[in-house]
Amino acid sequence: MILPQLRRVRWAVRATLVLGVAASVVANILHALDNPISQAIAAWPPLALLLTVELISRVPVHRRSLAAARLVATATIAGIAAWVSYWHMAGVAARYGETGASPYLLPLSVDGLIVVASICLVELGGRISAVEHETREATPAAQPVVPGLIPVPAPAPTSSNPTASPATTAPAAATATTAASQAATAKGTAATGATALRRTTAAALAEVAATLPATLPKTRAPETSSFKPVLTRAQATTARTGPASPAKPKARRSPAETVAAAAKIKASRPDLTDAQLAAELGISVSRWRTIRRETGADDNLRLAA
Repeated sequence: MILPQLRRVRWAVRATLVLGVAASVVANILHALDNPISQAIAAWPPLALLLTVELISRVPVHRRSLAAARLVATATIAGIAAWVSYWHMAGVAARYGETGASPYLLPLSVDGLIVVASICLVELGGRISAVEHETREATPAAQPVVPGLIPVPAPAPTSSNPTASPATTAPAAATATTAASQAATAKGTAATGATALRRTTAAALAEVAATLPATLPKTRAPETSSFKPVLTRAQATTARTGPASPAKPKARRSPAETVAAAAKIKASRPDLTDAQLAAELGISVSRWRTIRRETGADDNLRLAA
């Protein structure tokens, strides 16, 4: 149940408790003597119970010992109010015509209603307090707004403030100057150390180079081993011939150049057929026949033959 519903139910339970206490107070007043003092004394126990239940349902307690103490006190007040109201109400019911067991049962209904309403009111008060606590934790704290004033956000801190007083800017300038001088000193020290380190390293390398023999083998002799790895056919071919170089695209000859090349081949070997001649030229037979038809190279080839 949400918070508004819990509050509405609490008001309904409070009204029920007030109704039961009112019935008990009326019965106590009717049973008392016909004077204000007697009537006030008789009406006090139910009113004390009502106030006690209202207090424990509204005021939270964070210590178990105090919570236990107030529960014991509430139970004591409830017992006193129940005992006094029971006999007063039983006497009033018998006086006004109730007979048999009715005068002794009617007070139990009123006292039972008061007990149930008191327990429900305490439980609802604890539940409402828990829900309000959860709501406060979930909702961020809002900045209080004063009526008639416009909230102005605090200015962000900046490195330079033109409105700053000289008394404030002077220490800041001195601090900045000191920090700059320290940074420059540290930078110079680091540069000096790096230069000294480079010189020391160069001198050490020169000494090592002087101690080495004049001639050193450029290549290391391969170590002999009886182990021979098993290679696949492609790996063996690559190992023998080396990695294949990317094939370069051949420039395509023009028909005239093809016919001239064919004439030279035909002059040296006149017994070649068209298929063999096309193979020598690196073209297909159909391509060779197309070139012959386009250029009319049959007569030239006969003359070359």
